[in-house]
Amino acid sequence: MINNKTILAITLARGGSKRVPQKNIADINGKPLLQYTTDEVKRSRYIDHYIVSTDDVDIENICEKLDVTYFRRKEANDTQTSAKALYEVQRVMDKYDYIVEVMVTNPLKTVEDIDGVIENLHETKADSVVSVVRIWDNHPSRVKYIEDGKLIDFYPEIPESRRQDLTPPAYVRNGSIYAMTYTQLHTYGERLGEDTRPYIMPEERTVNIDEPIDLELARILLK
Repeated sequence: MINNKTILAITLARGGSKRVPQKNIADINGKPLLQYTTDEVKRSRYIDHYIVSTDDVDIENICEKLDVTYFRRKEANDTQTSAKALYEVQRVMDKYDYIVEVMVTNPLKTVEDIDGVIENLHETKADSVVSVVRIWDNHPSRVKYIEDGKLIDFYPEIPESRRQDLTPPAYVRNGSIYAMTYTQLHTYGERLGEDTRPYIMPEERTVNIDEPIDLELARILLK
């Protein structure tokens, strides 16, 4: 709870993964990937209740070992949005003022980031807050598309510019934490509202595990 606002945290942990089989419980330096998230959530000053939503019995077994409550969701598919999966959990719970999705795919995030997102949502009175990281070489002014064999700008590029000179600074969601109000999720059915605020995370606490090579990078960084 933050002041008088109650908080439900949810981690969506599917069993299936096309590029990294059983990704969410893959071993990283002796611990399943999921545990890096559950350990940090347990340290939060604000979270009142925490649930891992899964469709996989192996993940349920890991949750039992970690003393984490789990929710048996409907079998997940590639068309279900995260917002719908969060709502599936929330609708069977008591009403909480804030819902926080703590994603499993970045094992480098810390309780500082989780609580920082919650504080940002509460203090700004925004609809939602999402963790982001600054991007440099992939700044929009350097991204192009091809038309009739020619490179075309998505966004005007300053010729011969250094990456630190590119303005305005660009940020991308880093697959770590979303926080939203009860109204935002239940009334609009989306994680991000019209008033969405950023929580900026450093590059050294950002890795998003989508490919096997990302697992190796995470193992190195976590050492």
